Amino acid sequence: MTPAYETKFAPLALTATPDRHGRVEGYAALFGEPDRGGDIVAPGAFAETLRARTTSVKFLWQHDPAQPIGIWDSIVEDQRGLRVRGRLLTTLKQGEEAATLLAAGALDGLSIGFRTVTAERAGPHRRLTRIDLWEISLVTFPMADSARLSPAQTSTQTPAQSDDAAALATAIRAAASAFN
Repeated sequence: MTPAYETKFAPLALTATPDRHGRVEGYAALFGEPDRGGDIVAPGAFAETLRARTTSVKFLWQHDPAQPIGIWDSIVEDQRGLRVRGRLLTTLKQGEEAATLLAAGALDGLSIGFRTVTAERAGPHRRLTRIDLWEISLVTFPMADSARLSPAQTSTQTPAQSDDAAALATAIRAAASAFN
């Protein structure tokens, strides 16, 4: 019997808008931490699917296969978890709306869609040891508390432009607080 398709949710902590190219990065899953459903992802759980995948892992809106909103450029396991880097397709209406919601802090979830290949019981938890990853979605309601998406660090700005932007942001915050 083939295991059913599953989804796991994780919150975003976005402190700034995606960059001008819609790039975002962060963790779609973290190893060793139970989610609200009692599952724990084991280190190496994604390794086989990432090696064997002949098609890309999809970047979807709310797990809806009819609504792709971006492209995952990089999906790798590191010591902490499943690190992702991608781009929202802001020329698409839903991609632009997702970028707006992220920037406003109204959207706070990231979720993986997968099929469990192997798992074992670990006390009250299910330890996922091998996962067939199908997609990673931006979602409204997260399941795992520790996975985060943050703006991509890749930038076309020079260090001087970045310093100028930081100084301008500080000045704007100071001015705004003067009126409150």
